[in-house]
Amino acid sequence: MRIGYVPYLRRTLVSAMAFWVFAHRGVAADSTTVTPRPTSPMQLLPASDSRFLYEGRFDFADPKAPVVIWQGSRISLDFEGVQLALCFGGAQEQNFFNVGIDDSPPVRINVPAGGSHRIEWPALTSSGRHRLTLFKRSEADAGRVHFAGVEIASGARAWAPVAPVYSLRMEFFGDSIMVGACNEDGVTDQWEDRSTHNNALSYTTLTAAAFAADYRCLAVSGMGIATGYVEVKAGEIWDRLYSKPGSPRVDLATWQPDVAFINFGENDDSFSSNQHQPFPAGYLPGYIELIKAMRRAYPQTHFVLLRGGMHGGSQSQPLREAWESVVKSVEASDPAISHFVFTHWSSNHPRVSDDRAMADELVAWLKGQPFMRRFR
Repeated sequence: MRIGYVPYLRRTLVSAMAFWVFAHRGVAADSTTVTPRPTSPMQLLPASDSRFLYEGRFDFADPKAPVVIWQGSRISLDFEGVQLALCFGGAQEQNFFNVGIDDSPPVRINVPAGGSHRIEWPALTSSGRHRLTLFKRSEADAGRVHFAGVEIASGARAWAPVAPVYSLRMEFFGDSIMVGACNEDGVTDQWEDRSTHNNALSYTTLTAAAFAADYRCLAVSGMGIATGYVEVKAGEIWDRLYSKPGSPRVDLATWQPDVAFINFGENDDSFSSNQHQPFPAGYLPGYIELIKAMRRAYPQTHFVLLRGGMHGGSQSQPLREAWESVVKSVEASDPAISHFVFTHWSSNHPRVSDDRAMADELVAWLKGQPFMRRFR
């Protein structure tokens, strides 16, 4: 158990919301056909081509094959013609993407684990200019993959997408509730097939979309402050490139959130309870130290400490008391910290309907907060 784009000529504020199309439309069945090289000539645009727009934390150690790591990471390109193939390599474990072309409903693709994979897109109906957007829907801790670029028709042109116009930057740091784990599952949570774990329909993505915000989701299913269902702890990876302790640190100065949302405690509570142990004493000092470390890195950011979404955050007295102690301590010394508790919660992992309910709550609260006025 773990707890945890519109036609290119209309790229004003709407362009900033291009990838959020994924968050409001259904996703078609997988398109995972790995195809041989076509007989008609095509040209490769390598991932290092300056016309690609990357948004998120990527590993660019190899510019020709950057690693797509975190859920919610986006890659965009404008191109012309009726031919398109997506190229990947070195996939580890499970990697699912939502792929959008212009206004069409996004299609979920699976990049199989292993070597090189070339996924050819069905023939486009128009040879004009198109917008491609890739959105990584599955979480960082479930898999990562190298993006090798795209193939388009020989002689076809490509352009850098018009830069999105965002109203602010939002970062979400937490566990499976933030990831969107199991949100497209049936009655029972399952972890074998991550195709139903859709970050594009998580409450985090929906909240960011409501404010036309640039978005980062740095969450790991099962992770806690002091303990959890995975070995890694929140304080060990918040500033790392990968969801692993000891991975390279990110240059945090290159992207600073205006608002950072943090939600931890569900796993600390649940895992301890399942092990017949008391709520971990390390939660309070560990959480406070995490906030202090993030404040040193993000001096201008407003922090929002969240609680809730599942049983522990809503119903556990030990978690509530420990979390309230954290809030009291950090808010007393830092006026740029607020807190919010969800009313809506579910006994299993939130499904899409739960994510929407949680997003509605958080969006309504944010619209009434003084610290949000500068982003209107």
